[in-house]
Order: sequence, then C-alpha cells, then structure tokens
Amino acid sequence: MSVKTLEIDGRAVTGRAGETIFTVAWENGIRIPRLCHVGGLSDVGACRLCLVEVEGWKKLAAACLTPVEEGMVVRTATERLKEHRRVIIELLLAERNHVCSVCVMNGACELQDLAAELGVDHVRLRYRFPRLGVDTSHERFGMDHNRCILCTRCVRVCDEVEGAHTKDVAGRGANSVIITDLGEPWGESDSCTSCGKCVQVCPTGALFSKGKSVAEMRKDRGFLKY
Repeated sequence: MSVKTLEIDGRAVTGRAGETIFTVAWENGIRIPRLCHVGGLSDVGACRLCLVEVEGWKKLAAACLTPVEEGMVVRTATERLKEHRRVIIELLLAERNHVCSVCVMNGACELQDLAAELGVDHVRLRYRFPRLGVDTSHERFGMDHNRCILCTRCVRVCDEVEGAHTKDVAGRGANSVIITDLGEPWGESDSCTSCGKCVQVCPTGALFSKGKSVAEMRKDRGFLKY
C-alpha cells in the first residue's frame, strides 16, 4: 500500500493510501473536533465539526471522509474553522432542548465538552423549543429525543456491530428523529437485543441507562475495534 506525505498544521506527516485526514491527524496526535465520528464505526460526515481547510481547495473538507493525497497541505484550527464550529454547536443547542443541569450526562457529555472548548457560553440563535417525547418503554434503557443531535452513532453501531438494525432515522431536516424498527416504542421492539451498545456510543444524554441520576452516566466503548 502506497504512503502519502502531507502537511497538517505545519507538521510533515505520512498516511497510507485510502486513510482519511482525520485518521492520519489522530494517529499523529492532532485533534480535530467531532461528534458523529467514533472509532470502530463507519464515517458519515453528519456533524460537520471536522471540516478542515485544504490549500488550493475552495470548499472546506470533511476530515473524516476525505482521503489523504500526496503533498496535501491541511489546516485544522484556523479562526475561520473555530467560528464555523462555534456556529454548529450553537445550532445544535438551539435545535433541541439541552438542559445540562438535569441531564444524566452532565460533566461527561461530548456536546457540552465541545461547547466549553470552543468558548460557546451563550447561543446567538433563537431556540426552537420543540415538543419531543421521551421513550422509557424499554426495561433497561430510555431515549430522550430532546437531547438527540442526530449523529446516527446509535444507528450505525446497531447495524454494523450488533447486526440488529433496530435504530434508524425518520423524517427530514429539523423534524428528523431516531426511531425503533418502524416507529414502535423501544420496549416493544422485536429486533432489539438489549445489548446497550447504542447507549454506550451516544455522545449526549439522549440514550441512557435507567436508574442513573443527574451526572451519573459514564460510557464504556471497549467493545469497539479502534
């Protein structure tokens, strides 16, 4: 397999043909923010937080989907990119009802961590305040659609790792929601194996284990092949 030499944030690095900018950056200790990516699952480029600048390219490139090329010059942390990421975080916070103070993932939430890292201390957009439900019909787990950011990690882990394909996305745009099977309550699903993998990969408190109180949830992703 051929080796590609490129530059990321002023550092000369190498990657194998077919590897993405995100993978090569991560292997070289260069962190690029992300919410939909998780090691061991396919990438979909849904969150757009990993967009980077590539010299000579007019458009920003999704690092998780863009293969490295010989001589490529990549910038991952310019002021333009930081502002772009701040706007995305604000959009996510405004789209649904994220109330950190009463969330099981408070203090261990990836969305919360990124907001703090990027300096998002307020939202400049109008909140939508949608009326979304909480499905607690499953014996062990629950899903709070108010906290879902539609990263589709749960959909992918259920399909690619567990092989059940219980979770999917229904609707369009801001009205999209994660569904179980064909829209049944989670507790009535015939395909769910109750493995809990979807709960473990969720970056927010949207999927949770019952019996956990505020700030008590911690995720274990040891089952994934990084």
